[in-house]
Amino acid sequence: MSPKKEEVTNNESRPIKTIVFDEVLSWAKMIVFTVIAAVLINQFVIVNASIPTGSMESVIMPNDRIIAFRLSYLFREPERFDIVIFRFPNDESRLYVKRIIGLPGETVTIYNGRVYIDGADVHLRDDFVSNRVVDNHDSVVVPDYSYFMLGDNRRFSEDSRAWGFVHRDNILGRAIFKYYRGFGLLH
Repeated sequence: MSPKKEEVTNNESRPIKTIVFDEVLSWAKMIVFTVIAAVLINQFVIVNASIPTGSMESVIMPNDRIIAFRLSYLFREPERFDIVIFRFPNDESRLYVKRIIGLPGETVTIYNGRVYIDGADVHLRDDFVSNRVVDNHDSVVVPDYSYFMLGDNRRFSEDSRAWGFVHRDNILGRAIFKYYRGFGLLH
């Protein structure tokens, strides 16, 4: 019996067409995998949004881009002062970003530009408000599974004072990071 000859497999023994085809196939697989991963991450993990207006100044400026984490509310409910991206109640094809102020079941009152919850004598913290409007808004009770949203730039913000409440199902995620004009975590 003669010893088996070892098969030699190296690039020099393969036809150039096979080498090129294998390389193109390898790149194509990597590109397809990357595209699928990006689509899945964007669909189920993050929301990437551009901010067109100054309604959230000075925390988020016009033309900033923000990332929201879709899984933020998987195991907990949205909390007061969270900045969230949500589908606009009157046109769900549009995304809005605002700060949660009123929680389900609470009574929200705005008096002299300050927000009061459930008739409290002390107004809510508002150190993030950049452009206070000294206005009043009738008391409203936030429905179950809904939230009262306000922009930080109250003078130039179209928010729950104008269009009402945001249902829990329309909240896509909590804004966690801004980039493009400036980097930073959002509180």
